[in-house]
Amino acid sequence: MYQTLRTSLLSSARCWDATSERSYQDLFDRLDTNKDGKVDVAELRAGLKAMGIFRHGAAQKIVSSGDQNNDGFLDFSEFTKYLKEHEKKLLLTFKSLDRNNDGRIDASEIQQSLAELGMDLSKEDAMKILQSMDIDGTMMVDWNEWREHFLLYPAQNLEEIIRYWKHSSVLDIGDSLAIPDEFTEEEKSSGIWWKQLAAGAAAGAVSRTGTAPLDRLKVFMQINQINLIGGFRQMIVEGGPSSLWRGNGINVLKIAPETAIKFMAYEQYKRLLSSEGKKIETHKRFMAGSMAGATAQTAIYPMEVLKTRLTLRKTGQYAGMFDCAKKILRKEGVIAFYKGYIPNLLGIIPYAGIDLAVYETLKNTWLSYYAKDSANPGILVLLGCGTISSTCGQLASYPLALVRTRMQAQASLDASDQPSMSSLMRTIVAKDGFFGLYRGILPNFMKVIPAVSISYVVYEYMKTGLGISK
Repeated sequence: MYQTLRTSLLSSARCWDATSERSYQDLFDRLDTNKDGKVDVAELRAGLKAMGIFRHGAAQKIVSSGDQNNDGFLDFSEFTKYLKEHEKKLLLTFKSLDRNNDGRIDASEIQQSLAELGMDLSKEDAMKILQSMDIDGTMMVDWNEWREHFLLYPAQNLEEIIRYWKHSSVLDIGDSLAIPDEFTEEEKSSGIWWKQLAAGAAAGAVSRTGTAPLDRLKVFMQINQINLIGGFRQMIVEGGPSSLWRGNGINVLKIAPETAIKFMAYEQYKRLLSSEGKKIETHKRFMAGSMAGATAQTAIYPMEVLKTRLTLRKTGQYAGMFDCAKKILRKEGVIAFYKGYIPNLLGIIPYAGIDLAVYETLKNTWLSYYAKDSANPGILVLLGCGTISSTCGQLASYPLALVRTRMQAQASLDASDQPSMSSLMRTIVAKDGFFGLYRGILPNFMKVIPAVSISYVVYEYMKTGLGISK
């Protein structure tokens, strides 16, 4: 009965050919009930309901997406442009789900595609999804059925596809200030989100441990006038090979609280910055991500100071993490745990902004030139985009990171001897020139590729172990 009623209601919506300008005009005329040459939210909502394809919030999203002059209406030109762009995205998504390229989607293809996204779907549920789109009763969905189902509903990304395009927590190179991971409502309600975060945290821990010698060398070069080989030699002579991992313990320990705080703060900031029922725009994601990063850094910053002190410590200077914290508190006071906080906070903006902008630009450029059969760029493309964008972000924020490390290391000096951020930057430029602000960046770059590679491998194994990937 339901299928008969649905087919009957949709029959009128099937009369247009979406490749024809005349067909767009016919559809527009049907939606424009007051014949003023414009379609507003109310008219679109009523039209969708009359066609039997009404979905909550769809009308508002369509008008907001297509309304180029921000007058609250869609004229025919805006309506046509929106539908053409929307169809291109729908076709990419359809081809991504059509695994055997036979021009139709069946239940097993839906199951397989969602399984790769970490969503375990039963055959029964896959059939229900299929049935909601299947008009002719074949239990397969062709392109026309897919298009009719989604043409007047802004679901070209289908939410799940976002996970192919987003900047994943896999890319943890120890300088994680980027936009936090995002999850669909289904993932949040099913509990998959915490497994994803746990997998990312484990991957970050192994990755940071594997590249810890390069990280310690970076900090050494930031503080001392020493070259790459000389730095390694000095660390080994002073404390032996195991000294190359000094400071790694707390560097790994801070992953969990930083990830959790950043994720929760990001969700809250997104709600504050986005309108009800609307997808958050890129610039607002950047703002939310930057504020979430700042919130997380404020909460865990004392651990950053401890990491720097433990990284630079001499043999026997501290018995461990708690001994280091106790001595700093007793000798220098609470304020010492926030030395370098200002340059650290300022560094989040250029890092997160450039990282996100470069990542989105590279990804979208690849999709425009090469995405002929799929909306999925592929893991190698995403890793490449992530590596390049992260490198660009580091180039922009590195001078502030250098100043932060210097201030953290000099916190034990007398108050009169402790330079401010601006005076320290002037001193570095006067003494070492402009490139002095990038001292230690070579080992930082050297660790990017191994860190990303280790992180990705561990992340995939963890997802399998936690049951979120086949």
